[in-house]
Amino acid sequence: MPPRPPFYYIRHNMLGQIQLVAIGSKNPVKIGAARAVLAPLAPLAQFEGIAVASSVPDQPFGDDETIRGARTRADAARAALDADLGIGIEGGCVEMPGGMRTCAWAVIVDRSGRIGIGGSLAMPLPDRVAALIRGGAELGHAMDALVAEHNTKQGKGAVGILTAGLVDRQRAYEILVTYALAPFLTPEFW
Repeated sequence: MPPRPPFYYIRHNMLGQIQLVAIGSKNPVKIGAARAVLAPLAPLAQFEGIAVASSVPDQPFGDDETIRGARTRADAARAALDADLGIGIEGGCVEMPGGMRTCAWAVIVDRSGRIGIGGSLAMPLPDRVAALIRGGAELGHAMDALVAEHNTKQGKGAVGILTAGLVDRQRAYEILVTYALAPFLTPEFW
């Protein structure tokens, strides 16, 4: 059972009234991350994934493009299901002086237009993977080729593979969703 939120949070929280959370993806890892974070805070909520366009390339480059994809997914999912909250999670890649790294961002929007953005997952990528991505491959497909598996992005993903399972993809996304939730958890500071 997940830990209970602190008393202060329960007493002041508006998330307890949430009925429907729309996740802008059918990927079970992304849906699972949203559910794991929000279910203890919004016990009445139902969670539904929906396939929506991100408005960015299948493999976003840079933090700005990746955030834009997550925001588009959050807005589109919330609107499509007339949900109380919409969540978009998008993974991308960033070129750095020493090579390529991952990035991932979560965006949460509500009916009133409040928005929260959280990101991290900055992990270096092997040169072989970076070369495939520079050649036009999506990170998930590049990781599939690296480990000779299929559809790793809906399972352990690059983070799970490259950390030898110390961090799995859902756990990494849970942190992003939690960061994006900050303006909803402590609205008095925003």
